[in-house]
Amino acid sequence: MSGALLDGKVVVVSGVGPGLGRSICLEAAAAGATIVLAARTESRLLEVAAEIEAAGGATLSVPTDITDEAAVQNLVARTVDTFGRVDALVNNAFSVPSMKPLDRTDFDHIRSSLDMTVLGGLRMTQAFAPALAEAKGAVVMINSMVVRHSEPRYGSYKLTKAALLAMSQTLATELGGKGVRVNSVLPGYIWTDQLKWYFGQVAEKYGITVEQVYEQTASKSDLKRLPEPEEIARAVVFLASDWSSAITGQTLDVNCGEYHN
Repeated sequence: MSGALLDGKVVVVSGVGPGLGRSICLEAAAAGATIVLAARTESRLLEVAAEIEAAGGATLSVPTDITDEAAVQNLVARTVDTFGRVDALVNNAFSVPSMKPLDRTDFDHIRSSLDMTVLGGLRMTQAFAPALAEAKGAVVMINSMVVRHSEPRYGSYKLTKAALLAMSQTLATELGGKGVRVNSVLPGYIWTDQLKWYFGQVAEKYGITVEQVYEQTASKSDLKRLPEPEEIARAVVFLASDWSSAITGQTLDVNCGEYHN
């Protein structure tokens, strides 16, 4: 692949699936990177890897549970042994949030979300920190616009993502002396198959069309539309690249102007 922003770089992406994780991998590969794909479901890794390789890119797929220390250390060893370096880490893995009010949310659900999203992201960052320091590399945390609002039923999700943001900012300070940058991308709604399915459920419930649900949702944004997964992924590529070499500890909101920061 002919590249630009990520030519010659090795990028590790966790939480690779059919949605945003796939788009991050494809856009990073299109920008010239070699992609290391990590997720618990191997079949998903291989599907995305096949797309990249069909376009001439290079990949390594390593089934990984980021809540397991041994699995993460294996991911690091496989990556370094295969490519000899790591230039960027994208922490995209998260668990599906509870959509109940906080006063009725199960504590085990909150714990599992924190374990995956926050502690899993920290475990990955700790493990890759030495290689990233050697490369003067970057960490990109995938956060959410949920930290910009306090709408009902999003409490446990906001709790988790707010903790992730606080951790990311502290990591930026602590790793900055080693030349490692840590930034966050905050997507809004993402027009993926999962959201299309959800809008279909809403449309059926209220007796309207999917197009009407889309229009009502998009009307809250300045651009009157919802971001495509590729648009989120390109923001990730920018923060993983040398073009953002003086940027760390920051958040980049990608929500078509639904919320301002």
